[in-house]
Amino acid sequence: MERAKAGKKVALISSGDAGVYGMAGPTYEVLFQAGWTPQSGIEVEIVPGASALNTCAALVGAPLTHDFCAISLSDLLTPWTAIARRLNAAAVADFVVALYNPKSGRRTRQIVEAQRLFLRHRRPDTPVAIVKSAYRPKQRIEFTTLAQMNECDIGMLSTVLIGNSNTFVRDGLMVTPRGYANKYDVESGDTRNGERAGRSLSSGLLGWIDTMHASNETPQQLATRYGLPVEYIVEVLAEPVEMDDKMEAVLDENA
Repeated sequence: MERAKAGKKVALISSGDAGVYGMAGPTYEVLFQAGWTPQSGIEVEIVPGASALNTCAALVGAPLTHDFCAISLSDLLTPWTAIARRLNAAAVADFVVALYNPKSGRRTRQIVEAQRLFLRHRRPDTPVAIVKSAYRPKQRIEFTTLAQMNECDIGMLSTVLIGNSNTFVRDGLMVTPRGYANKYDVESGDTRNGERAGRSLSSGLLGWIDTMHASNETPQQLATRYGLPVEYIVEVLAEPVEMDDKMEAVLDENA
């Protein structure tokens, strides 16, 4: 900051992307603590890079094609209870998960506990890819399963990619389907029965609400079935029923 004040152009370099577990955050923290503002005369630019989850995903196939999240297992600055809650929530929600800082010489149990939490909610044969030193001279890629991942070589330079319930490995490639097969026949491209191109799935939000209204289950039973807070279920059911274009057209015809 002192060099920037003196009119110098200063570069602070992080590996990967400076904004993903990098130095962008600490830089802003230090600047703000020193009284800096964007109008103070020192211009700050964050140059985006490629984070480990992007580079590792590209090396193993297309594992991040659907919803995913990144969780660091380093408890040097984050309480373990916070990390464990995030791991459990991600496992329950069926996210594809990229684990950063999975293991070091001193921190060896964190990855074991992560596996323990995931096995409570995921199949033991869930695909896992472990990439070490991506795009560097000592690059190493291993495909394994959730049940066996801790038998692999994992260190601080490794990123662990845990698939969701639909992720598969075929011919050395890890792929997470985007979900097109839920709506279209893959071979013909035709829309499946009950679905419409460009519209939400029949099991999307409005379809789900219709299903709940048509059931004889209590809000508590519905909350248990869908793994959602009962208060949320009650609020959704209390809202006026929305109609999509198809429902409105049927009503118009009947009128």
